[in-house]
Amino acid sequence: MLVWLAELLTPYFSLFHVVSYLTFRAIMAILTALAVALWMGPHVIRRLQLLQIGQVVRHDGPESHFSKRGTPTMGGVMILSSILISVLLWARLSNPYVWVVLFVLVVYGAIGFVDDYRKVVRKDTKGLIARWKYFWQSLAAIAVGIYLYSSSAGGAETTLVVPFFKQFMPEMGLLFIPFCYLVIVGSSNAVNLTDGLDGLAIMPTVMVASGLALVAWATGNVNFASYLHIPYVAHASELVVVCTAIAGAGLGFLWFNTYPAQVFMGDVGSLALGGVLGVIAVLIRQEFLLVIMGGVFVMETLSVILQVGSYKLRGQRIFRMAPIHHHYELKGWPEPRVIVRFWIITLVLVLLGLVTLKLR
Repeated sequence: MLVWLAELLTPYFSLFHVVSYLTFRAIMAILTALAVALWMGPHVIRRLQLLQIGQVVRHDGPESHFSKRGTPTMGGVMILSSILISVLLWARLSNPYVWVVLFVLVVYGAIGFVDDYRKVVRKDTKGLIARWKYFWQSLAAIAVGIYLYSSSAGGAETTLVVPFFKQFMPEMGLLFIPFCYLVIVGSSNAVNLTDGLDGLAIMPTVMVASGLALVAWATGNVNFASYLHIPYVAHASELVVVCTAIAGAGLGFLWFNTYPAQVFMGDVGSLALGGVLGVIAVLIRQEFLLVIMGGVFVMETLSVILQVGSYKLRGQRIFRMAPIHHHYELKGWPEPRVIVRFWIITLVLVLLGLVTLKLR
């Protein structure tokens, strides 16, 4: 919105030309989202407390979590609002990729909102029935896949990029649609599973979004894309603004979500953020890079799959509790230790992911 306004005013005031620079808008996006989240935080928390929208804690979980019962949840509303405001202000709204990301953000946020609402307001511990949750997630993801495939010019937009291989980039064709579905839905649920401790999910989200911002910038620059031997995608550069808005909103939320948390994001935040990371990876053709950078999310998901599979097949559990962050809690690790160590692992993985762009 501000880009359009600045273009109108630039002939009269040359200072407004600075708004056309991507780096300026990326910095302003992170600062705007951060400021909005910090401003909204106390108001949202107070409102949630008045509505008695508190966290429901599992009876079979770690005892240290019992004290969290009643802590306001659905704080993801402030994250999504901050991202939306920042992106609408600083991104070029003529860019179709921006609207694809916002579509996933809103739809997945709505799915999470219904799930949270049923859990904490209607006191329905099951929330939104799993098959309906996956149905709506799948429908949105498939719709995105069909749109991207039908609107692509072929080549770069539907190419499969494999780390460490600069020549092996097969064109997926119609397989792009189910692949897109798997990445978006898988990423959404992976972040959702990770969101179990104070700040555990949001900081890795910030780090991964920041890493994807750098990759989006290179992917949208024909010279850097050629230098790194990655597909050049014309609309990708504007996703830098979206990624920095996610990082800013995440840091603003962390101000209130850090241990001991004053508010939890709930499914409204985790499902939406995971879905957005997935669709950004699809748009910049770096799905495998998301697996590397989001290794903590992958590890949390695999721990649940292995735990359930082992129990059903052998009648034995691999971990004391899944997802794996609860396993370490039950081993005696204090919650802050689990959180910070997972943050450190994510930082290392994001850096390793960026390194793979050069090792091709």
